[in-house]
Amino acid sequence: MASIRLQIALTCTLALGALVACSGEDVRAPRPESSSPGESHTVAPWAADANGGTLFDHVAEEARRRASSPYRAPDHALVAAAADLDYAAYRDIRFRDERAIWHGAAPFEVQLFHPGGGSDVPVRIHLVEDGASRPLDFDESLFDYGELAQGALETSPSGPPPEVGYAGFRVLATMNEPTKMDEVAAFLGASYFRLVGPSHVYGLSSRGLAVDIAESGGEEFPDFVGFWLVRPEADADALTFYGLLDSPSVAGAYRFDLRPGTSLDVSARLFFREDVAKVGIAPLTSMYLHSPTIPGGHDDFRPRVHDSEGLAMLTSKGEWVWRPLTNGRGVRVTSLRDVDPAGFGLVQRTRDFDEYLDLEARYHRRPSVWVDIDESWGGGGVELLEIPTTSEFNDNVVAYWVPDGDPVAGDTLSVRYRLVTFDSALGSTDGLPVRRVAAVARTSIGWDALPGEAEPPPRSRRRVVVDFEGGGLPSLSPSETVTASLSVSSGTTTDVRVEVLPNGGRRATFSLEPDGERGADMRLFLVHTDTVVSETWSYLWDPSLVR
Repeated sequence: MASIRLQIALTCTLALGALVACSGEDVRAPRPESSSPGESHTVAPWAADANGGTLFDHVAEEARRRASSPYRAPDHALVAAAADLDYAAYRDIRFRDERAIWHGAAPFEVQLFHPGGGSDVPVRIHLVEDGASRPLDFDESLFDYGELAQGALETSPSGPPPEVGYAGFRVLATMNEPTKMDEVAAFLGASYFRLVGPSHVYGLSSRGLAVDIAESGGEEFPDFVGFWLVRPEADADALTFYGLLDSPSVAGAYRFDLRPGTSLDVSARLFFREDVAKVGIAPLTSMYLHSPTIPGGHDDFRPRVHDSEGLAMLTSKGEWVWRPLTNGRGVRVTSLRDVDPAGFGLVQRTRDFDEYLDLEARYHRRPSVWVDIDESWGGGGVELLEIPTTSEFNDNVVAYWVPDGDPVAGDTLSVRYRLVTFDSALGSTDGLPVRRVAAVARTSIGWDALPGEAEPPPRSRRRVVVDFEGGGLPSLSPSETVTASLSVSSGTTTDVRVEVLPNGGRRATFSLEPDGERGADMRLFLVHTDTVVSETWSYLWDPSLVR
């Protein structure tokens, strides 16, 4: 069985810039001061004939030029009139559907996000038509301002200046119904963006890049500061657009090819102006609050509350790995090491409404996202950052690829991958890997004692239950022997057995006695006639959860 090395930091003391800590305090690295008044970045227009290169080359040259000089932060004052709008006031500003870019004239439409809403970075958006680009100045006539928004903006009657541009954009296309335009992607805030597939509602987010994530000095959040939207042909099945990313340590050029359904091809060229401690490629950001894995932890009528429930990975050797997400007592960083991985993703496998019971959040319809890698990424690790939280409104999970070797000033890094939305399993989209072995359906961990037992074992002893379903298991007769291959990094395991489930799946169960307070990293997979018939279940047990 192919294996991957696991690096563990069970409890970290980090000045995390990732997301919001469970205390609600924003602990990201300090944002650099804005540029001086009148000092701003200008990007020359692009024309196919005049520039003598592709649009990607044009954006990459701008990124290289920026990285070759000291960082100049965006002029936050440009957005001052709208940056402090609260959530309700910002939501009261609505884009006029009929004013969408290419409305009724192309298979894709683009709507723009009003400046503000917590984002103080101006984003310059350019339209590319007939082989040339032009910037879009801010135009308040594109929006309807409700009473809340009007009241909040009264202190600045002139509104944002034209050169502020916009905060981001959303893309619409036909997806669920042939006569209806549905939102399929949205780019808004720092380098964040979100994708949805058929019948999905927005859930986890992707990012252009993560810099110094889970490092003691705080995380740096790059910004997409410009986009170039290329007008699609009338019969186009993809929308192509380009992004310019900038931050104190790195600038970069991105090409995106978006296909409803939904997938996004990403090509990036990064230019480092400073040394960085860690770079995270293809970051996925999500939320995990609780599930039945560890019962009794949350006083909530909903059995599950999460945007994603596990990290999936396909190694270069063809091993499928499943690592259930956790919401523990401390910040945890783990790394699944590999060379040239085939892909990874954050997955929402459970799709039954009865498992969530949430009519408003509709967690059963949140998308899974897979990072499909079709080039050599060399050595590195899929790192998983998990931050404790008590609120479903805090994103507390990030998964990303960390290549071996830390970039230094002057380095250039090119990377290419595809992001694909899906439901519980891959395989419905051509070209993606199909998992043919059994999958982990559920993980349950509890006290290894019987109710009312006269002399129960210590509470530290855990009964671990892992149910596998699908693959070739249903074709096996109940009498055929399936065994569990189990390894643990510390502690003692006993009573390892495999039982037949009513649906033809198999249940692997064992007893774990931890070694004091040491975390126990566990790996388990099923074997039938010397053949691996399941993915690898990977779980890090924290004994401090039992107090």
